[in-house]
Amino acid sequence: MNLLKTLGIIKIYLKNKKKSICSSNPGRIDLFIVIALAVLLITPVIINFSLKAKAEAKKVNLSLSPRFEELFGSEMTETLLLEFKERYPDLRLQITDTPDILIFDEGEFSALAAEGLLAKIDVYDEEHPLSVTDQLAVPLVSFMDMLFYNIGLLSAAGFDRPPKTRDEFTACAAAVSGGNSGAALSLGSVDRQALSRDIFSWIWAAGGNIDPAEISNRAVIADINFFGALNRNKVLAPRVFDTTGDQRLEEFADGRIAMMIASTRAIPFLRERMGDGAFGITTVPSTGGGGKYSVCLSRIYAGINANCEHPEEARNFLMFLAEKSSLFCAQLKAVPGKVSDLIPGDYVRGDTFYSKAWDIFESSQLVQGFSGKSGAQEYESAFLEELRIYFESDRSAQDTAAAIQRRWDEAE
Repeated sequence: MNLLKTLGIIKIYLKNKKKSICSSNPGRIDLFIVIALAVLLITPVIINFSLKAKAEAKKVNLSLSPRFEELFGSEMTETLLLEFKERYPDLRLQITDTPDILIFDEGEFSALAAEGLLAKIDVYDEEHPLSVTDQLAVPLVSFMDMLFYNIGLLSAAGFDRPPKTRDEFTACAAAVSGGNSGAALSLGSVDRQALSRDIFSWIWAAGGNIDPAEISNRAVIADINFFGALNRNKVLAPRVFDTTGDQRLEEFADGRIAMMIASTRAIPFLRERMGDGAFGITTVPSTGGGGKYSVCLSRIYAGINANCEHPEEARNFLMFLAEKSSLFCAQLKAVPGKVSDLIPGDYVRGDTFYSKAWDIFESSQLVQGFSGKSGAQEYESAFLEELRIYFESDRSAQDTAAAIQRRWDEAE
């Protein structure tokens, strides 16, 4: 009932009762009208204020890691935040340096897990579509490591194709001259993906396994000896333990390194810097023993800060991001991208680089690294430290593997 209508009713009521309600005392009638008007005017204000307070109380503020914008760009970030706001109007997201929702890559996963900064969540497992498991993060996009080679440098050294075996790799690396390095390892301690990329990828490619319970086996000893031979023959770029993968990519893009292991994530960067005809990608060379070629994926993840005050609302945003996985893959030209997809994205089909990487992925078997697992940092640090001692001393590969095994046993 609106205010004017109500006032009309009051006036009629007063008119009809004028003679019977204190006709000799008009002051009482005036007071009644004033009180009625005051009630009618104040009541809507109180109701509106109450409704607004309840609406504000329902709204939840969440903060998002700046790395989201860094990885996916400001335009995509703005578009997705607006879409999420339309779907969940009571959830408000903003980018801050103390985020509720963490965006991170493979190299950061173990550190975050070890510090207890990731809350456990029930997520959809893209590699096992029927399972819902207790995880620390949601994978948004996946990459894999491959051998990148400079076509011009190998051609000048007398090779018309990339190496397929370790022996061929060693021969190619040794033949490169003219002040350039035949191969590169980048095992700087600040590069948290160094060990998986530059060491373990060779072991997996040869069909080997990284088992903390048995690292000092004959296969791993042979692997360590292979790296030692590259070092002794001086075919590696200098400062092995002081450089990162990003630094080596710059050297490779400048034409100073003939071969290196890198993530498929680097393909767009190298195409822009070098051009399509300057470099190629292929499988990591094997031992030639016929083992199943294996790869370990590296990913970009989303997780919930363990200190988040609204974990359920944060989980809604993670599930929203998981729905956008194909969009992220296309943005970053990721291979394999979304593991559960049987057919790759449009950016893969018809493109020489991405289609070749996809073919290699399809014929490979997936293995699991240490990322996000308990003790991962201790295992990796022990391996790198003992490998460095091996490179800088006359200790044997067998003794090095035994030293790694002892430290891994202690870390359990």
